[in-house]
Amino acid sequence: MIPITVEKPDATPRTVNSDTPPPEPRPRKLLDQVRDRIRVLHYSYRTEKTYCYWITYFVRWSGMRHPRDMGAPEVEAFLSYLATDRDVSAGTQNQALHSILFLYKQVLGIDLPWLDGVTRAKASRRLPVVLTSDETQRLLANTSGTAGLIVRLLYGTGMRITEGLRLRVKDIDFERGLITVRAGKGDKDRVTMLPSSLAPELRAHLDVRLGWHKMDLATGMADVELPFAIARKYPHAGKEWGWQYVFAAADYSTDPRTGVIRRHHIHERTVQRQVRAAARAAGIAKPVHPHTLRHSFATHLLESGTDIRTVQTLLGHSDVSTTQIYTHVSTRGAAGALSPLDRISA
Repeated sequence: MIPITVEKPDATPRTVNSDTPPPEPRPRKLLDQVRDRIRVLHYSYRTEKTYCYWITYFVRWSGMRHPRDMGAPEVEAFLSYLATDRDVSAGTQNQALHSILFLYKQVLGIDLPWLDGVTRAKASRRLPVVLTSDETQRLLANTSGTAGLIVRLLYGTGMRITEGLRLRVKDIDFERGLITVRAGKGDKDRVTMLPSSLAPELRAHLDVRLGWHKMDLATGMADVELPFAIARKYPHAGKEWGWQYVFAAADYSTDPRTGVIRRHHIHERTVQRQVRAAARAAGIAKPVHPHTLRHSFATHLLESGTDIRTVQTLLGHSDVSTTQIYTHVSTRGAAGALSPLDRISA
């Protein structure tokens, strides 16, 4: 054996035996393994938060046992507990199920048998809340600022709130009157309309946004989150104008995944608060949230005679049966029929 002397700055020399194996790295924590796998598969940050929440809930419910020491009976008992004791909705129970299955299959490499014994929450088929044209006008009239512009854009395009907030400069085509929605639900791209009535306001907003971008370039803070391997393929893409978020936040924030400080898009709570305040000011008694604008967009298109296949394409639905739910709430459906009472009373 040949002793090897290793010197560290400002430290006393110490002798290390060359035959001594290096210490084994400490195993990563379970949630860190979950996050690593989610990011390898390019799942969204929202999905990451949801999966980590339910996995943590499952471990705590089990008395802090490691999931590797549990199996299908414990998973079935947990999901049955959610349905019977917690009285959660079918959608919430499915979230928990998918989170736990992801843990076992993707992280721990364990296949669970089909969960036949689980008590499933009863699935409900709810009709969407839809605003009338008058209610929509009153709502939009009570919006203002950048959040108000986003609200009007959501109604005018049928985009989901996350799709609108993640909109990038390069995906707006003013000449053709189109907006390309990137990586929507199901990681699918689609094209929707750009309302011509909104184009001047959107151009003015982009002029201000370009001023912010030039300031960020001058201070060395011009950067933006990029999808997948774009940052590696094009190292300077994060500084390019086309990749910037249209609706950027006024302040810088820290990326929860990378720790990088940069300008992110506006938080969705800002838009949600604007919608709730506008609904109250407009005297609308219905429960209204940003997704209500998407429902109203689809319903109003159908009522104006737009073909359902076109509406399906604009919404990005894979199956037309998903789009058909709006026929149940449009005035061409039940509300468009004449009641027998009105017929004999006429």
